Amino acid sequence: MPYFVYLLARKKDGTLYLGVTSDLARRVHEHKSKQTIGFTSRYDVDRLVWYEEFEWVNEAIDREKRVKKWRRAWKIKLIEDMNPEWADLYEGLA
Repeated sequence: MPYFVYLLARKKDGTLYLGVTSDLARRVHEHKSKQTIGFTSRYDVDRLVWYEEFEWVNEAIDREKRVKKWRRAWKIKLIEDMNPEWADLYEGLA
C-alpha cells in the first residue's frame, strides 16, 4: 500500500497545509468537500500542489515531520520544482 505526503494551497503563494495519507484521492476530496472542520476548511486550503509517494508509512511520516520544520521558501521551491504553475493536481488522481 502506498503512502503519500502532500501539500495543499489556497492559491499560488497562499496558505499551505502539509499532511500524510494512505489514500491521496480520498483525502484531498475530503479537504475539497470540507468534510472535516479544521484548518483547511477554515482557510479554504484545498488545492493539491505537491505530493510524494512512499512504500512504508514510517518513511512518509518521517518526511512529513522533516518538511514541517522547513522554512516556507523551501516548501515553495519544493512545490515549484514539481508544479511550477501551482496547478491543482487532484484532477489527475480522481
